Formats: sequence, structure tokens, C-alpha cells
Amino acid sequence: MVAPPDNDVLWARGLHYSYNGSPALTGVSIGVREGEILAVAGPRGSGKTTLLKCLSGQLLADPGEVWFNSAPVHTLSRSARERLRRDRFGWIDSAPHLVPELTGWENAALPLLVRGTGHRTAKQTATEWLERLDVGDCAGKRPGALTQAQRQRIAIARALAADPTVVFADEPTAPLHTTDRAQVLRTLTTAARSHQITVVLATSDEESAALADRTVTLVDGRRGGAFTAPETSEGEGRAACSVSA
Repeated sequence: MVAPPDNDVLWARGLHYSYNGSPALTGVSIGVREGEILAVAGPRGSGKTTLLKCLSGQLLADPGEVWFNSAPVHTLSRSARERLRRDRFGWIDSAPHLVPELTGWENAALPLLVRGTGHRTAKQTATEWLERLDVGDCAGKRPGALTQAQRQRIAIARALAADPTVVFADEPTAPLHTTDRAQVLRTLTTAARSHQITVVLATSDEESAALADRTVTLVDGRRGGAFTAPETSEGEGRAACSVSA
């Protein structure tokens, strides 16, 4: 067993995963630095979602190793991996998956409340994130009264409010219109940079990948090339090369 590099908050080696005998990942290795926004790009069915689920401990590669802060995730029990996801990771899906009976702030505060944070503190933290994401006026509204873009911003607030070390974003803007997609993704990356949150972003969109610090590609469950964004005066990443299809 080889220890991961000290500057990698996430490190994976030789990940293999199959669904009903059909390979989704074949020998994928990857490292993610602390505070980095890493885009995992590739066409539909390339293994992006499976990779994020393996890195976050939702799936166990067979074989393969996943390390978080130099500690092995792949040897943890199911309950320990659930605690890790609850306490250290955030997840943003391509659909908001909000609880329809809860208001905007209650949805955003849900991970904090599950963790045992006091009601007042959880509400204050959730409300602050909703305001940062320009949906503070949605705090008292239920999902049925909101637009898709507003619901997705609340889902992002939910992932960020619990102060995660890493946020996994799986095509977080896929169902949105072009204008909303750019606004929502820029909001996510800006918030992550300002709070030193590592982001692993799965995307098939070149414009989305351009906001990352670095892009790696997956094709048919295998690693492609890696592109590093040049420095900019604003500190935002820009893609150095086109994303492979």
C-alpha cells in the first residue's frame, strides 16, 4: 500500500467498478489538491458519476484505493463512510432533491440539523448561505413555489452550509438554461474559493470546465489528459485546452 501525497486532500489509485458486469471505471487514478476546483469532464456514460461516488465513499471500488487527508476511505465500514459524508463532504446532484414539505432555509439547514447543530445556529448559517447565493428571499418558501434555478441554488447552499472539506458536484447545472447555468456555477466556484472548499465537478460542458483550476477527462471509464488553467488576476480558473469528447 502506497501512502498518498501530503498535499492531496483526495487521492485514488487503480479504481475499478462495474455495474452488472459492465465496467464503469477501469484503473482510474487521480489526486485532488486542497482548495482546488477540479473538473472531471467527459461524455455521458464515461464514468464521471461513478468516479465521484467512489471518491466520496458512496461506492467501494473493487479493486482500488481512495484516501481522504491521508486516511484510507476504502477500508472504512459503511457507517464510518456515512459519517464521513455527513461531516466532511457535500454533494450537489443534477437535480435539487429538496424536501417539498420544508422551506428554503430548512432544506439548506438539513445537514446541520442532522448533525445535531442547534436550531437557531443552523437557521442563521443556512440563511447566510442563501443570501450569499442570491436566494435569501426564498428562505421562507417551499420548493413548489420556486423556479428550478432557485431550487438548485438552495441545494448548493445545503452542500456548503455544513462547512464541508470537499464538495462533489455531479453535473450541478445540467437541467438549467444557459444563463442560469453560468450564474449558478460561477456562484458555486466563487463561494468555494472564498471558503477554501475543495470541489470535484463532473461535467460534460466545456464552459463549466473552464471555471475549474484543472480539468481531467474520462472516456469509457479511463483517464484521458489533464489540463491546468492559467492564473488570472481575478483568481478564477480558465481552461487551457478544449475538453476531450
